[in-house]
Amino acid sequence: MANLMGDKKASFLRLVEERALSKEEKKKLQDALVPYIPKDCISNILLRLPLESLQRSRFVCKPWYTIINSLKFIDDHLKRSESVLIYISSIKEENLYPFSTRPIAFEKPNTFSVEAKLLQSESVPVLGQPNINPTLKCYIKFLEINNGRSKIGEYSVSCTGHIRAACNGLILLENKLKKGGLIVVNPVTRKLISLPLGTLCPADKESYGFAFSTVTGEYKVVHLFQDELRYIGCEILNLGTRLWRAVNGPSFGLLRWLGCLPILAIGALHWVPNIDSSDYLVSIEVDKERFYTIPLPKSSRYHDRIVEMRGFLSFVTHEEENQIGVWILKGLGELWTKQLSIKTGCIMDMVPLYSLRIKGDLVFKRDEDGSFYAYDFQLQVMRKIEMEKERLKMSGMYHPHVNSLISWSSRERSQDVFY
Repeated sequence: MANLMGDKKASFLRLVEERALSKEEKKKLQDALVPYIPKDCISNILLRLPLESLQRSRFVCKPWYTIINSLKFIDDHLKRSESVLIYISSIKEENLYPFSTRPIAFEKPNTFSVEAKLLQSESVPVLGQPNINPTLKCYIKFLEINNGRSKIGEYSVSCTGHIRAACNGLILLENKLKKGGLIVVNPVTRKLISLPLGTLCPADKESYGFAFSTVTGEYKVVHLFQDELRYIGCEILNLGTRLWRAVNGPSFGLLRWLGCLPILAIGALHWVPNIDSSDYLVSIEVDKERFYTIPLPKSSRYHDRIVEMRGFLSFVTHEEENQIGVWILKGLGELWTKQLSIKTGCIMDMVPLYSLRIKGDLVFKRDEDGSFYAYDFQLQVMRKIEMEKERLKMSGMYHPHVNSLISWSSRERSQDVFY
């Protein structure tokens, strides 16, 4: 009996050794057939993939998953990504059919719902979840401009709140499940987090800025709000701590209007204090959290705007004889310098929206017909953008944005779960 058991064990061990050897031989054969590609080369190839292909590539194999989720790859991808305009489009409007009097609101298959995911993350029981009116839902989309043409991109992500701000691929959304609440979400990775309530204020009497601190490596949400006496208060939330703290706001009377979106550039958030005839900007330094004013090189008009351009702050102003002047401020405490005057293709109702962060073109939108134009600084040519056949349906504001894999916390990047 003992001999029989010994023979069985010996046979089993031989079988295991044979299988191990066969696996080893197969691996050697595979390595011989497939040439070795250095990790840096694979990373460079993956960086050049379109967004959808990149998302699918992370699940090809474990080495690719590790590369795409690495902090270096995420930062390199952000540096290579071009600027887009992000906006929300009503699902109800998209489902209108010709000769139909009643809109039909239904989401496309495999749509990621921000509110549904938020309720799931907060472990709200199914029976205790609020009934969300489907006619209030919107898709988050983006408009991409390249070589004189536009393309509308989709994330297959839906929400019910408006976009309040954007920074490095993260967007700040209204949380319609909680009055005054906010959600930070990356529409590419679909990772999200809810923020605690701050000071409650009507939407037309508040403004949100979203910024990244290069000193602390943290993302900050800046909330300005106006009280009944027209004083402007300010509170700031660090996404790492998720706690609001009050800071001294701008002096009384400096900021009379909160309807202009703040622009992040040269380490500060900047507001135009009035819709017309402003002689200065109201700015808060992201790291020091201190307000001050920056004089403009000339008084702004109704269609003038400030935009971020290659990391600098730019003031784009309409001049006489259908010309547009472009001024640049390279740092806090420095003086404005005039970069150039655009003398061709200018129309007085052109509103500057944003600058392409890679190519550098300055994008405008006409008030009269909503058409888009882009000025090429290298060729010194203003071109009208050829739009897609699909009508651009924008609900609320649109924001300069960049599609990225960024997370708000370096600790959480390695723990991201993608859907």
